[in-house]
Amino acid sequence: MLLSALTAAPDADGPTAAAELRGTAVAAARAKAAGIDFGPCPDAQDLPGSMQCGTVAVPLDYAEPDGRQIELAVARARATHKDPHNSKRKVRRQGALVYNPGGPGASGLYFPLTGLLPEWKRIAAAYDLVGYAPRGVGRSAPLSCQDPKRFFKGPTQAPTHPSESYKKERIAQAKAYARGCAERAGGALRHYHSLNNARDLDVLRAALGEERLTFMGSSYGTYFGALYATLFPAHVRRMVFDSAVDPDPAEIWYRNNLDQSAAFEGRWRDFRRWIARHHDVYGLGRTAREVRRSYERARSRLAVEPAGGKVGPGQLQEAFLQAGYYDDQWPHRAHALSAYLKGDPGPLVEQAEQRPEAAAEAENTRAVYVAVECNDAPWPTDWKVWDRDNTRLARLAPFETWDNVWMNLPCAYWEGPRQRPLDVGAGPGVLPPTLILAAERDAATPYDGALELHRRLAGSALVTERDAGAHGLAGGPNACVNGHVESYLLEGRLPGRRTDCAAHPEPKPKPRPKSQPAAPAQPGADRPRG
Repeated sequence: MLLSALTAAPDADGPTAAAELRGTAVAAARAKAAGIDFGPCPDAQDLPGSMQCGTVAVPLDYAEPDGRQIELAVARARATHKDPHNSKRKVRRQGALVYNPGGPGASGLYFPLTGLLPEWKRIAAAYDLVGYAPRGVGRSAPLSCQDPKRFFKGPTQAPTHPSESYKKERIAQAKAYARGCAERAGGALRHYHSLNNARDLDVLRAALGEERLTFMGSSYGTYFGALYATLFPAHVRRMVFDSAVDPDPAEIWYRNNLDQSAAFEGRWRDFRRWIARHHDVYGLGRTAREVRRSYERARSRLAVEPAGGKVGPGQLQEAFLQAGYYDDQWPHRAHALSAYLKGDPGPLVEQAEQRPEAAAEAENTRAVYVAVECNDAPWPTDWKVWDRDNTRLARLAPFETWDNVWMNLPCAYWEGPRQRPLDVGAGPGVLPPTLILAAERDAATPYDGALELHRRLAGSALVTERDAGAHGLAGGPNACVNGHVESYLLEGRLPGRRTDCAAHPEPKPKPRPKSQPAAPAQPGADRPRG
């Protein structure tokens, strides 16, 4: 469909863009001269001593580099130089590896701690592991769109085919949320978008003393990483795009979310089939259809009487949506559903309840997500367009469709100018070879996005985990994928242009003793949409 107001979007090739490019160069030069004064982390009592924290200043508006500055929080663990397979061998340092986990709205501040994991030790030997909180996130000039005390509203409903009265209620909430963002952030709000995230990354590169950037982005991190590669190809050393967003300007972001909703239906089916194969453990049905009936039975009960007074259909759906991202959650979610239907709501409450202590972080994550996606591109401003497209889609993909609408609907009522999405790409010889990772059945970033990014970045290699759908592959359970990542980052060696890895093993069912509590979902962690 034709998105509204496309011609009214700012000119990415005009005088403003030129001023922003000059402003980025000015900010990067300052950051290179100043460096980063790393020291103890604010919450150092909970962190290993090898991790240090600091800040880097970036302009709020790159067209005015001498104007208001904001500080981004940065964390680093220096290269260990230790070969995990040969204690006598000293590993040569190759610089800094900067990581972004996606979102928009996720923080990478704890990324340096991954160097303690076996899967990351070879990379941690050669690289300073660097994570940071992007603008708006956490301590980096944080955004907020509503009082965090009002953010969690559970228990809530989550109709897969909402009534007209329910739609009107959610439209009013979306309008209020967009208005809250504008009122709380003021004129600064317009500067929280993906192009500025890419410019911030170049300033961070300079502050770290790196002439060329080594970067790994996951999910949404692949999108502004691709923007970076397009804007600053000469500043790129190596880049890993893990679970790639479709960067086609026509997809950003309305169509991306439609594609995502469709893909989640397939992943939800994968999960139900897995549960059905383990009917002897969970007793939820011998077919995917029977498992869905068990799930719907739980939804109906929760709509009448929320579990523990806290978990309604909305919280159930959110918990099971998370399982669409990460299949290591399947045993825990299946156990919780089974226990609930057998009369024990405890595991479900433990996994799905919204904890008040996580509200501030969750509200901040949502605010950044909405601000970035709404600012990045034009969105339909006519509710009839949203209603038509998603009513049609929900007939085939009811699991996530309307939840995704409510997540993004503030963009229909957003105040302020929109960016025009950059046409991402690099021709032969423009960019050093890059590595793209994708799972064939990833729902959060459907596989077509990896194919599109691969097509747009000449010289890139695409590693596909076949018949699998976990989101975020690097450092995960697939040794084949991890081997290609290590070869690329440590030796600069890419696999063939299109390379396949067999799927990692499916999780095993793990019925827990009653005395063992369920592992809760990560508190305050919003799902990465890009």
